[in-house]
Amino acid sequence: MAKSIFVCQACGAEHRKWIGQCPDCGDWNSISEQVLEATSQRIGSKGKALATSPITEINSQSSPRRSSQIQELDRVLGGGIVPGSAVLIGGNPGIGKSTLLLQAAAKLAANSKKPVLYITGEESIQQVHLRGERIDAIHENLLLVSACELESMLATIDQIKPETVVVDSIQTTVSNRLTSAPGTVSQVRDCAAALIQNAKRIGHALILVGHVTKDGALAGPRVLEHMVDAVIYFEGDHGHAHRILRAVKNRFGPAGEIGVFEMTDRGLIGIRDASRLFLAERSADTPGSVVLACMEGTRPLLVEVQALVAPTVYSTPKRSAVGLDTGRVAMLTAVLERRIGLPLSQYDVYINIAGGARIAEPAADLAVMLAMVSAFQEKAVAADVALFGEVGLTGEVRPVGQPESRVKEAVNLGFTHLVLPRENYQRVQKANIIANMRDESASPLQLTAVRHLSDAVQKLLA
Repeated sequence: MAKSIFVCQACGAEHRKWIGQCPDCGDWNSISEQVLEATSQRIGSKGKALATSPITEINSQSSPRRSSQIQELDRVLGGGIVPGSAVLIGGNPGIGKSTLLLQAAAKLAANSKKPVLYITGEESIQQVHLRGERIDAIHENLLLVSACELESMLATIDQIKPETVVVDSIQTTVSNRLTSAPGTVSQVRDCAAALIQNAKRIGHALILVGHVTKDGALAGPRVLEHMVDAVIYFEGDHGHAHRILRAVKNRFGPAGEIGVFEMTDRGLIGIRDASRLFLAERSADTPGSVVLACMEGTRPLLVEVQALVAPTVYSTPKRSAVGLDTGRVAMLTAVLERRIGLPLSQYDVYINIAGGARIAEPAADLAVMLAMVSAFQEKAVAADVALFGEVGLTGEVRPVGQPESRVKEAVNLGFTHLVLPRENYQRVQKANIIANMRDESASPLQLTAVRHLSDAVQKLLA
């Protein structure tokens, strides 16, 4: 008699009976029944000793990175695609995952002697060909196949021995050894493990496309993110033309690195000067607008922080943020009310990062708080001012990392006045980076060091 278990499709936890809410992850209606297959246990089998190699004798240069010829994608991957690596790309439907991978696959095929295999489980090869014609991603060395069966995929890979394999998507892949439906925890876990193991054995790079849930997390078991070498998310709003590719995990490069793309009718185009894109439509001398010099991975970025302070009509004032953590905005509002004396308990506060960017680092605190003060007082911060710094609960301005890169990016974009923490000011002065960057005809650069939030308010909005 076949036995069955109940598995949570969100976290992979197993239960003896069906329940409405998973006690491990807290998700509702995520538990489904799966039938267990009888397996024969190996009795008396012993493993054999494996050959070992001293770490000093291993040559990592024998497998150099392969450039995808898309600079922003190579930047996120840490410099290129590593042979034998497994990359997982997730994002909302229609954001451009398949478009970018088809572009990269065509460029890899054009610069390689070995073929590139693109396996699609959601579309026909005719649909992929139509997209390839539209974005000019056609090459004879790029092989297309429409398949969902794991065993057929592995046999095809073993026969062709491609340089790179793209699987779109892992949720549509099924194995004949399992009776569960496509997209379930067991199917996603086992199919991904088999594809990754095959990539490590043969040496080709593997790129998996993953679906996301309504909360934006990758669908399937959490162990899937641990199995791959890199996890990359596509971020962006359909109302904006640009897309952000962010590395959440990367064993071959820095995590948190981003690449900026613009969606056009010819596909995704990488944008090297992303700061100009985010500041392109900024209106100067407007109350509530401040320029923040932030870091995304190793990339300096200038974005516009907008604030709106309006009288509340509710008993509890509203705190809303787009592109920032709402809880942190509420905390910064409380610091302003307590340390500066702004009566924000009677006002609603709205914060927005213009252009659809998302900022998670605490270096945005000073810019957010100055934007709120500017909006409350109806006084504009000068258009040539950029600032950064973390603010504590007592109002002190704390130093942040990589101040030299932030200052360089601001200077390159023509900003002549930077407000920064005092400890960062001393570090920038010692580096002497300003004298090497600016010519004699440029306007003099002013660096303002602040220790407390009140110092920044006094010097910018007095």
